[in-house]
Amino acid sequence: MGGRRVLVINGHPDPSGQRYCTALSAAYLRGADLAGHQIRRLDVGSLNLPSIRTAAEFLAEPDEATQAVQAAVRWAQHVVIVYPLWLGGPPAALKAFLEQVFRYGFAVAAPGEKGGGLMKGKTARVIITMGMPAPVFSLVFDAAGLKCLTRGIMRLAGFSVRSTVIGGVEGSAEGRKAWLSRIENLGVRAA
Repeated sequence: MGGRRVLVINGHPDPSGQRYCTALSAAYLRGADLAGHQIRRLDVGSLNLPSIRTAAEFLAEPDEATQAVQAAVRWAQHVVIVYPLWLGGPPAALKAFLEQVFRYGFAVAAPGEKGGGLMKGKTARVIITMGMPAPVFSLVFDAAGLKCLTRGIMRLAGFSVRSTVIGGVEGSAEGRKAWLSRIENLGVRAA
């Protein structure tokens, strides 16, 4: 098969599938599929990965479910994470997912080991939705709820990361529809 290997992670914790993040994830995948990219999808709200509570758990061998998710990330050349801004950052379920999956020995070298970010050569796009206008998020809040994920996790792991900020999602239906079209076009390019 041609094209890139694309993994879309829907980071919304609601497993019902009735959320805008779910629609954005589907739009990206639709575009990628139409362009001939190989696609996979994970929905954080449908997974049941345990939370990490101690440093020892972060260093321990992950369970089988986590290893399956890690295999999907390892398979991907391009990873897309879609999530809503909740209380200034990613929802707790997404943060717990990332802590479980992007652990020492998989995404980053363990303390004292060489190698740094172990995902070098991979690209990522982070798509964040919010009720406030995007310029307010960037100018007033310094996009902190995005930087914690792009810089503190993805770049640290070695990904080359781009981001898309979608503000005012409770606004017009036309605006949401326009964003779905833009995200589908990103999927076509696997960008």
